[in-house]
Amino acid sequence: MTTSTPLKVANSQIILTVLVCALGYFVDIYDLILFAIVRTDSLRAIGVTPDLMQSSSELILNSQMVGMLLGGLLFGVLADKRGRLSVLLGSILLYSLMNIANAFVSSVPMYAVLRFFSGIGLAGELGIAITLVSEVMPAKSRGYGTTIVASMGILGAVAAYFVHELFNWQAAFVIGGVLGLALLALRVRVSESSMFLNVKQTNEKRGDISMLFKKKRISVYIACAAIGIPIWYVIGLLVTFAPEFARESGSVDNVVAGQCVMWAYVGLAGGDLLSGLLSQFLKSRKLSVLFFILFTTVMSFWYLTSPAKSAATTYLQCGLLGFGAGYWAVFITTAAEQFGTNLRATVATTIPNIVRGGLVPILLAFSALRTSFFAQSETPFHSSAIVIAIVVLLFAGTGLYFLRETYGKPLNYVEH
Repeated sequence: MTTSTPLKVANSQIILTVLVCALGYFVDIYDLILFAIVRTDSLRAIGVTPDLMQSSSELILNSQMVGMLLGGLLFGVLADKRGRLSVLLGSILLYSLMNIANAFVSSVPMYAVLRFFSGIGLAGELGIAITLVSEVMPAKSRGYGTTIVASMGILGAVAAYFVHELFNWQAAFVIGGVLGLALLALRVRVSESSMFLNVKQTNEKRGDISMLFKKKRISVYIACAAIGIPIWYVIGLLVTFAPEFARESGSVDNVVAGQCVMWAYVGLAGGDLLSGLLSQFLKSRKLSVLFFILFTTVMSFWYLTSPAKSAATTYLQCGLLGFGAGYWAVFITTAAEQFGTNLRATVATTIPNIVRGGLVPILLAFSALRTSFFAQSETPFHSSAIVIAIVVLLFAGTGLYFLRETYGKPLNYVEH
């Protein structure tokens, strides 16, 4: 009885941690992807004309991604210095308040500024959650915990679509903010990582970003980021602008942006579930990521070479693209497992936001190619996206090649 009681308490705490982190990521993804779903409705409502729709969308999306890049650095370092939980609470509070404010925008510059601050807050959620779950679960089974977090969380995008179908774009932003504030009440029941608490009692450096620039670490860090770039190439470019790609292919159907995002995230949820289970079954993170990168490659080129796509075909392709890009949890878990406890949250939070921030140069390159190099082409969207796909996928494959396998690796150590 004495032995089993602490074990039950420990197991209950692990289950609660995984559940709360999964719900947190659900709200995070809801708020993160909401702009892509309400993009056209909200921009029309504040007076953006059709000829400015593309440039306004890119400005706001880039602002959000730059915010996430800065927020990932800020919250990652703080999570290693001050603790996983307290920083997570600050992250949720910021993005919740900013998303409520998004409901009251009246101009594109104001929209961009608020999405920038929303991005800073949204940056802290997943990396810290994956770090916390990885540190509280047994080594051989932690892949299951991070898979549950990602799979359940990604359904937040599906919820965002249906909320937008039921309510207007302003109400959708308010609901996302209120969900985040409600989540703060649940967070107080989760305990801090014992690995972090042990390191906190020592004199080891924690959250020191300069430690990443040592030769033996920076190459691993870059390789970790590289394998995630295709995910946001797919979501941020191919799926977000699916209506534009469909029109350029010769389609006469009305392709709804919100449905493209919804089906992509249904695919992502399925992909995250399968990629996590596959990494456990194969006992290899690298083989699981390799399968999904190859699948993404095939789906991307099918998407970009299909003529006169119907709306149904576009939605199917978005779902399959989402499935192929659904190795987000394995990608972040792999990054977290590469580094010691005193740098783990910094890495796990900055790397996914570098990947998200990588959408900025992708969109800039896409715009430059579309308006200059392929300006005279009949298919500037498709031609530009194919060039970027080749670069992104080669970069990811090279990064994966140089990474070490981390399945089952003990995590209770520090970097010196």
